[in-house]
Amino acid sequence: MSATPRKTRTAAKKSPTGRRTVGVREQAAQTTRDNILKAAIKVFARYGYDGGSVEKISKAAKSFDRMIYYYFGSKEGLYIEVIEEIYRRMNEAEEQLNLRPDQPLEALQAVIRFVVGYYRRHPEFVTLLNTENLHKGRHIVKSVRAREYSSPAIEIIRQLLASGQAQGLFRLDISARDLYLLIAANGYFYMSNRHTLSAFLGEDLEAPEALAHWEEFVIDTVLRAVAPAATAAPPARAG
Repeated sequence: MSATPRKTRTAAKKSPTGRRTVGVREQAAQTTRDNILKAAIKVFARYGYDGGSVEKISKAAKSFDRMIYYYFGSKEGLYIEVIEEIYRRMNEAEEQLNLRPDQPLEALQAVIRFVVGYYRRHPEFVTLLNTENLHKGRHIVKSVRAREYSSPAIEIIRQLLASGQAQGLFRLDISARDLYLLIAANGYFYMSNRHTLSAFLGEDLEAPEALAHWEEFVIDTVLRAVAPAATAAPPARAG
């Protein structure tokens, strides 16, 4: 079946003032759809794609199997929307950052703290990405929105880079794409491998002091990477 979600349309009712309002049935349909999506995120994060059955999801959503097929077309269609949703949530959270491009050093640090912190606060995001990578990205390539979700983050970094380069604070031979990957890699790898690395290193990488240390280390690493070649030490951090 098609992975493209089906939309439910109901006639909007008019209020006593003559304005069109959303019908009760349409609100109920949207609530059902949202509940299924939220349940699917939890189930796929816990059981993976193969173990996350339609039955488990419908039970977690207090819904019915047929409703998953009605709203999402198939299990794969639902899974694709789950991946899109977790990226959308991250973008939405990133949009809440109060960044000043004219202060690129401080703004870049805020972006780094956000990315590293987001992976830490949302382990389901890391788990779902791990699952999709195990499947070699065969589901996300079918998403029509996947590219939309990477553009805002890279554009933010591009603006900060341009501002820092104009002020002589950042080197000229670095791209927004590479900087984005550097930040994402440092934040993602630590959290996605925290269990095995904790056993391997003999220390709890999820301890508050360990997490704080890693965040500061990533900031230092990124600032050194963007600093002009003539800069002997990384630019001082705000705060």
